[in-house]
Amino acid sequence: MFKINLIVLVIGLTCLTSCKSDSNNKIEKENISKITSPTVLEKRFQKLLDYPVGATNFPRSMSLNPEVIHKVNSNDWTSGFFPGNLWLIFKLTGNNKYANRAKLWTALMENQKTNNRTHDMGFKVYCSFGEGLKIDPDNAYYKSVILESAKTLSTRYDRKVGLIRSWDFNKDVWDFPVIIDNMMNLELLFEATKISGDSTFYNIAVKHANNTLKNQFRPDGSVFHVVNYDTITGQVKTKDTHQGFNVKSSWARGQAWAIYGYTMAYRYTKDSKYLSQAEQTLKFYMEHKNLPRDGVPYWDFNDPGIPNAPRDVSAAALVSSAAFELYKFTKNKHFLNFGIKLINVLNSESYLLSETVNGPFVLDHSTGNWPKKDEIDQPIVYADYYFLEALLRQENLKS
Repeated sequence: MFKINLIVLVIGLTCLTSCKSDSNNKIEKENISKITSPTVLEKRFQKLLDYPVGATNFPRSMSLNPEVIHKVNSNDWTSGFFPGNLWLIFKLTGNNKYANRAKLWTALMENQKTNNRTHDMGFKVYCSFGEGLKIDPDNAYYKSVILESAKTLSTRYDRKVGLIRSWDFNKDVWDFPVIIDNMMNLELLFEATKISGDSTFYNIAVKHANNTLKNQFRPDGSVFHVVNYDTITGQVKTKDTHQGFNVKSSWARGQAWAIYGYTMAYRYTKDSKYLSQAEQTLKFYMEHKNLPRDGVPYWDFNDPGIPNAPRDVSAAALVSSAAFELYKFTKNKHFLNFGIKLINVLNSESYLLSETVNGPFVLDHSTGNWPKKDEIDQPIVYADYYFLEALLRQENLKS
């Protein structure tokens, strides 16, 4: 039985017609599709349960014409999301079949705990093992993998720069690149301190968050995607983008990583400057003149092709989940209403993947990497993760 109360859908229908940001929106009003029923959503969940387990079979994204599932192994930065999706569906439905399948997929992620060639340990390990630990908080195996992964991530921290290095490629361009996405991986470090009592992980996370806050934001609350540091002086060398339209533009998912990342950092630290930044960046998103009426952004707020540019559902899912948590801390009803609006827009005929599609995904219309023309207007696994988390957070606000 689907545990999310139908009253949530009724509230969402009201919000779709009445909840508006204060933006001077220049985009023409879109038609809002009818919100789908829990039964339709459950049919999509079943597609994930039916998908075969395999070490090289992690679903990342999907082309729809023709239908082709793009699969990766555990090395890929997106691999931890699919096990996480199954854990989240278990929490939403109470159906043990999802937990049992999540355990199998999660175990396949263990080999990443010593992978020091990536900063994406949080995405990989905390979205899989971490979700499992929330359900089974005494699981020593899950704790040990999380701790080992946190130790591995910590090796990418540079004391002189005061940050965790994001990428190892493009060394002829960047000395020490830090991307806003990296804020998301700090949750692994915060949790490692909770598990072990070792404050080293916490301190690294705080230093990274502080320096990112200092150097990665513009005065209006928007965010640079990439900041490159000098490893000798620790000073900023350049500010750049890798997935946005250009260095002056606002890449939608980058704004979403920032909103979510600093809300999460506040959860662990209660540092008010983190909360203030999350609020400012969410307001930037909500009030932007190029945000469509339904709240699902174009992949970049400054794409000159708007309104004919692709949307990014993954950014909207992230913002919805973050908005619910931000409301929890601020009691700002505008954040709550915006989160409700987004989650119900996503759970509609416009964005929910058709039940006739056989891939193990929930949502359609995400944009992965527009500059590389990769994964454009497709189902992508991390959009599903944050959508499912937002559904759960919305439900938990009622308890």
